[in-house]
Amino acid sequence: MLRKNIIKGYVSSYLFLTPWLIGFFVFTLYPMIYSMYLSFTGYNILQPPRWIGLRNYLVMFTGLPGYPRDDRFVNSLLVTFRYVFVSVPLKLLFALFVAMLMNQKLRMIPLYRTIYYIPTLLGGSVAIAVLWRRLFAGDGVINSILHDLFNMNPPSWISNPKYALYTLILLAVWQFGSPMIIFLAGLKQIPHEYYEAASVDGAGKARQFFSITIPALSPIISFNLIMQMISAFQTFTQAFIISGGNGGPLDSTMFYSLYLYIKGFGFSEMGYASAMAWFLLLIIAVLTVVMFKASNEFVTYGE
Repeated sequence: MLRKNIIKGYVSSYLFLTPWLIGFFVFTLYPMIYSMYLSFTGYNILQPPRWIGLRNYLVMFTGLPGYPRDDRFVNSLLVTFRYVFVSVPLKLLFALFVAMLMNQKLRMIPLYRTIYYIPTLLGGSVAIAVLWRRLFAGDGVINSILHDLFNMNPPSWISNPKYALYTLILLAVWQFGSPMIIFLAGLKQIPHEYYEAASVDGAGKARQFFSITIPALSPIISFNLIMQMISAFQTFTQAFIISGGNGGPLDSTMFYSLYLYIKGFGFSEMGYASAMAWFLLLIIAVLTVVMFKASNEFVTYGE
């Protein structure tokens, strides 16, 4: 009887899990496996895939006779790395700064926390990307303010190859709400007695920050760093809208995911786009492993 009840319980559990399992196998696992197969083929959507081996991967970096190296791919990789390695640290620094402000015992703090979190909810939307494009246009609000208040003649930020990427970095930093909330949760877990003891010993605010706050938050910092890095590598909407879908000007905002989209849906090179997708997965996986290994050196856990 007991065995029958256990089997019945298993059957009931898997029946409830069936919708999720169908979604996982049909819409996640199967497309991933099929995209790996496509990465070794030449596939233009209209014709059946043709097996070409490693050609897609070789064209990315070295090229082959009759198939020159894809310099735009290399450029998209460099642009994306620059974006990730600048925007992620700046976003985390700003998020930690705001989290420490929001950790004060002041009136209406819950309201302020909500207000500061709103950019994260809206930042990835098409509407915000369009708004951002208008703000930094040649005749946008930013330039109008600089001209009227400081008598400056600034360039059109999004049309200038020197500055276009930095407008996207600024947009990424503006979406600091998610890591801010996580930092805030971590700050609330630090016992106040640590700071009282440090004050008694004569430690100033700066010493307390580097000797207590940072070590106590090191697991949170590591988590935020990894999650924000993964998210930054996949940035697409903002670059697509602000650059007009072509990564301009002069490919200065040609993010990896945007170039992948252009190759797959613009030029119908689905095999090449699939190879790019798997290479991006490899990059993220390697960097994540490196960060986990490095975290053993600076992450401390309370007893």
